[in-house]
Amino acid sequence: MVASLEGGADLIAIDRIFLHERTGAAALNSLAAAGRKVLDPARVFAVMDHIVDTRPGRGDGTLMPGGAGFITETRAAAHAAGITLFDMNDPDQGITHVISPELGIVLPGCTLIAPDSHTCTQGAFGALAWGIGSSEAEHAMATGTLRVARPRTMRVTYSGRLGPGVTPKDMILTLLACYGAGGGSGHIVEFAGEAVRALDMEGRMTLCNMATEFAAFTGIIAPDQITFDYLRGRRFAPDPLPDWSDLQTDDGASFDREIEIDAGSIEPMVSWGTSPGHSIGVGATVPEQADARALSYIGLEPGQPIAGVPIDAAFIGSCTNSRLSDLRRAASVLKGRRKADHVQALVVPGSSAVKRAAEAEGLDRIFTDAGFEWRESGCSLCFYAGGESFRPGSRVVSSTNRNFEGRQGPGIRTHIASPELVAASAIAGRIADPRDFA
Repeated sequence: MVASLEGGADLIAIDRIFLHERTGAAALNSLAAAGRKVLDPARVFAVMDHIVDTRPGRGDGTLMPGGAGFITETRAAAHAAGITLFDMNDPDQGITHVISPELGIVLPGCTLIAPDSHTCTQGAFGALAWGIGSSEAEHAMATGTLRVARPRTMRVTYSGRLGPGVTPKDMILTLLACYGAGGGSGHIVEFAGEAVRALDMEGRMTLCNMATEFAAFTGIIAPDQITFDYLRGRRFAPDPLPDWSDLQTDDGASFDREIEIDAGSIEPMVSWGTSPGHSIGVGATVPEQADARALSYIGLEPGQPIAGVPIDAAFIGSCTNSRLSDLRRAASVLKGRRKADHVQALVVPGSSAVKRAAEAEGLDRIFTDAGFEWRESGCSLCFYAGGESFRPGSRVVSSTNRNFEGRQGPGIRTHIASPELVAASAIAGRIADPRDFA
């Protein structure tokens, strides 16, 4: 903390700032127009990820109408400011919240901001990471500080162990289903418990990624040896690593709110409506008192089993579930099988490094043999930016984080789930339990 301010807010130091091409040029150009410079260019990074074309051979393109300007302006502004840019064809290009951990940019105990609500993903490293707006990014670049109102605290403890075929995506969707999409409003949420400690770093990132869907300020997990082993040798990580072992919640610490969930009771989850909180176990039925507008848009009925609902498309990607472990698990379901003929299916790796590693393991061939398109890295069809979309009115099962009306395109009906459930559903041509394909 730099200083206490009036009204209960604090001025805090910002260690890392990440920009992307959707908003990066706006912040950088506004800063330059005001006659200010980036205080410490070594702490600021930019990447092309949100609107880049992910089709093979994409070159320098985007399918977003008018999107080329976002790319060229961000590129020019980043070079002028002297910050690190991971450009379209950079070997380290990828989704912000995938490449920052890959490169060791996020570190335990650091503060990291980006103009993207899923910046909370990086709280998995014991960092204070959250999404901001372009004007806040501009202020932080110029001063190295940001004004923040102190959030309340919440601990979500997952006791016990996950059952076979159950994933971190199912953990967070269970929390949302039980406590609502606004349940974490105004809180920093610490994820804790035996089931959390058992997760690898990529699983922890999935869990923290959707803290924003819980309306939380951010999510965070105490760093441990799993964290330190992951970061060792990363490009921007210090060598040797500092001792971060004391970044733990004190025994007996009090929280404004506590939630406990039995991890052993969680089953593979899938959304039925138009909010991530509209989620149920794959063996359940649509709630009898379900939101009428959500049901009208999604085209389901109260009491209808969610398993067996026909789908038109399957998407594996996004900052939630596009890392190497996600692709491995989806490929294990698909190996030796093929998607239903009528299902459009594609997989978009979260970074160029993930893509290369997956290809080295032959995962790309498993996906293509199963009838999936194999893409370049980027945000892609996680959200609709006016360019590429699924067929009008399609029902999509997706490993993404949001299922709002029109999130993946006009009239598109999205069911969010784990990569394994997406893969199983693509094979079956309908929403399916991945445990049936183990």
